[in-house]
Amino acid sequence: MIPKQEDLHNEFKSSFSEEVIITLVSFANAKGGTVFLGIEDDGDICGVRLGKETVAKWINEIKQKTDPSIIPDVEILEENGRNIVLLSVQEYPVKPVSVRGKYYCRRQNSNHLLSAGEIADMSLQTRNSSWDYYTDPLHTIDDLNLKLVKNSIAQMNRRGMNITETPEEYIKKKGLCNTEGNLTFGGYLLFKQEEDTLTTIELGHFQDKDGVFIKDSARSKSSLVEQVDEVMQFVKKHINMAVIISPSQVENIQRWDYPLDAIREIVLNMIIHRDYRAAADSIVKILPDRMEFYNPGKLPEGLDIADLMSNHYRSQPRNKQIADIFKDMGEIEKYGSGIRRVVQAFLEEGHPAPKWQQISGGIMVTVYLGGEDNSTSGKIDKDSEKTTEKTTEKTTEKTTEKTVGKTVGKTVGKTVGKTQETILNLIINDPRITKPEMAKLTGLSLRGVEWNIQQLKASGLITRVGPNKGGHWEVNGSENQ
Repeated sequence: MIPKQEDLHNEFKSSFSEEVIITLVSFANAKGGTVFLGIEDDGDICGVRLGKETVAKWINEIKQKTDPSIIPDVEILEENGRNIVLLSVQEYPVKPVSVRGKYYCRRQNSNHLLSAGEIADMSLQTRNSSWDYYTDPLHTIDDLNLKLVKNSIAQMNRRGMNITETPEEYIKKKGLCNTEGNLTFGGYLLFKQEEDTLTTIELGHFQDKDGVFIKDSARSKSSLVEQVDEVMQFVKKHINMAVIISPSQVENIQRWDYPLDAIREIVLNMIIHRDYRAAADSIVKILPDRMEFYNPGKLPEGLDIADLMSNHYRSQPRNKQIADIFKDMGEIEKYGSGIRRVVQAFLEEGHPAPKWQQISGGIMVTVYLGGEDNSTSGKIDKDSEKTTEKTTEKTTEKTTEKTVGKTVGKTVGKTVGKTQETILNLIINDPRITKPEMAKLTGLSLRGVEWNIQQLKASGLITRVGPNKGGHWEVNGSENQ
């Protein structure tokens, strides 16, 4: 993974400094890239020391010193006993990005300070490359719900943006409205006052897997900033939730049929990347075994589904102005990494990976129920609302005849999903197995392994004995401890 030398997309740094932030900004204003911390200019590995909060402090400093804020992806490698930290960013869709008021761009293997003319050209190019920046001749500032603008500003300020303008001043400053009071298409769709068909999302809950018999339906035609919560409320109304009572935790755990953060990410992608010029509507279908999210708008030319799934692509938001507002609000953190987070969230909870398809002039995302983590036992049915806390408690605490693999001679007394069952088997076979070794054997990320380990600990199934180095795992209730 480590390149032999620095180039357009890679830079070596022996330690973290403001030069690292300048390089990340340069990558964001060009074609993206990675900074390798712990490597000398000549390629020699020197490593970096990492404390408990080291990486978090670096990320926070990068966010504070860049505008718009960039948040790099982080990966830690170990080479000959030395830590190498990879900080990666993709090309930022709304350019230019600055660090302390200065603008840089990557050229060959160095960072180039942009001139005033280059800054202006980059900004103009960004604005002219996205449909939502164009002026809407039919709507003016009078067609906006300024209360929505005010609430959005408050949300941004809670994230430390310190916006002091009035709603009217803010939308003009952000280019959502010109001096004559005419809105951009993005400005209108984001904060429109009246419902109309431009933003229609059809919502349906179906009784059968074929999607023939509909139990409930709704239609959202609101502003974009309202639609995310509207869609999520409909989804939560028609999926199940289990209350998991764990003796090792003070508060009960709410577990939904699907990982809600991942569903919200899919809904955000629908709203932000939709082709609002298309006649078709967005559609959400909730079926007994899956959910389907259809959105009008094909992938950009030169990009296909395989590129999305491999994460080898440059993020190209269809509506850059809309995406920028949602990012300022904290609804999206990083461009171009949402699919990876969605897939990981589903796998970590024992579901099959979601499926992306390009059909009928748009994109269809299908997510599936799956794995024993998602059995219907103990779930609170949102339609009947008859499942009681007593039922949930029985489901959680009652001993289940679940044998964890052939290695164990007796039951562990808890129901676990396939992923956690695999991890338990690995621990039983090798009590001194490390988390990186688990990640390699299961195909999970290190974060995914850590999440499942935490769940197993909370359920009282495993205990860590001794330090991280030199200690071992014990499976509680197993004859093979």
